[in-house]
Amino acid sequence: MVYFDAMDYRIWAFLSALFAGGTALLAKKGVEGVPSNLALAVRVVVVLVLAWAIVLAKNEAKFDTFNGKTWLFLGLSGLATGLSWLCYFKAIQMGPISKVAPIDKLSFVIAMTLGFVFLGEKVSAKLLIGAGLIAAGVVVTIL
Repeated sequence: MVYFDAMDYRIWAFLSALFAGGTALLAKKGVEGVPSNLALAVRVVVVLVLAWAIVLAKNEAKFDTFNGKTWLFLGLSGLATGLSWLCYFKAIQMGPISKVAPIDKLSFVIAMTLGFVFLGEKVSAKLLIGAGLIAAGVVVTIL
């Protein structure tokens, strides 16, 4: 496990994108003929079991490090994730991956903007150009 903890954040981010891309295909097949909310509920249970298995295997179930602020922000993050997934599953059930996935990836532009505004993260020309290109790419792919 030490090796995995030492990996660069960019490797983890790329793996996240790789799995998220695969998720679109798997979710599209998984919502065929079933209610999207039920399909999401099954997915959440699988994620929950996986996450707890990792926490327990790494002996990380130490809630003494949590405070009220931690609970608040993780709770709100969980609500946002749930709402995002509900909307995503409904969208993927109704539309093609090639139209839904690009719109979903606007989350990068939104997250980046929120990071600038609320966290004081550095704004650079490269980031602004990249965000603009992503937004333009979304527009091109959905037209």
